Amino acid sequence: MALTQQAIKETNFQLPNQTAFYKGKVRDVYTVNDAQLIMVASDRISAFDHVLPRPIPYKGQVLNQIATYFLTATKEIVPNWLVATPDENVAVGIACTPFKVEMVIRGYLAGHAWRTYESGERLLCGVRMPEGLKESDAFPTPIITPATKAEEGHDEDISKEAIIENGIVSKEDYEILEKYTYALFEQGTQMAAKQGLILVDTKYEFGKKDGKIYLIDEIHTPDSSRYYYKDGYEERQAKGERQKQLSKEFVREWLMANGFQGKEGQQMPYMPDEMVNLVTDRYIELFERLTGTKFQKGDANHVLARIEKNISRFLEKE
Repeated sequence: MALTQQAIKETNFQLPNQTAFYKGKVRDVYTVNDAQLIMVASDRISAFDHVLPRPIPYKGQVLNQIATYFLTATKEIVPNWLVATPDENVAVGIACTPFKVEMVIRGYLAGHAWRTYESGERLLCGVRMPEGLKESDAFPTPIITPATKAEEGHDEDISKEAIIENGIVSKEDYEILEKYTYALFEQGTQMAAKQGLILVDTKYEFGKKDGKIYLIDEIHTPDSSRYYYKDGYEERQAKGERQKQLSKEFVREWLMANGFQGKEGQQMPYMPDEMVNLVTDRYIELFERLTGTKFQKGDANHVLARIEKNISRFLEKE
């Protein structure tokens, strides 16, 4: 089918002065002169810590443009790594040394926090959750529940105290990360509210360059964040109904319905054309809902050649 052939499964560029390459679950990251990161958002899609066999057309463009939108909107609050976006699927920025923690922040009891709470546990990453809550209730104030950044496999919960005690992040730096995390979440919450959405939880990653802390990677995208629809939230909570989500949860639900949750011995299902196209449509819907702007599809003819040409043009000007 023509549409799925246009999707970007991987890139193998050889860029001028390229000094490193890293292939993540979704992004291909090129380092130039050990100083500049060129991040290509592929159309790969992951769930349950596994990359699905088929890429999703335009998903990479959606993620790259949502991240760019939020990084641009928050750069006055927190310095970030982004310098330019020379192509719909490409972000170029400062190469930082990443902190080995993800700053997960939660405004509502959902996902991993809810599963922990439902099991009877009230302590999550050293933070005590109040009694008497039900799924999707708001916390009195947002809580930060950090995770160690795993090279492979699952990230692990960790407390602020353990991070500082084990020297993963210094006390001084951690307090800056904490301050930035709360400020970004507050801004993200306000931006979501204007679009009729609730920012439920998200994660931020930070790095350091020449003694300065920067926000790195993506922010507030459906791959790293959970949103609820504001309209009907109170009524659904009152009735004990599940909240309507704006996230990639629908992909996880399709996988579970087809017998896959990432557990050992389970076979990853092959996504049919109809579902691939549906996922593309949903990602475009996510973009338009989050940004309040119409999605403009990039030229999908010879997409890899387009991306490489735009990166080369950018580097020539540098």
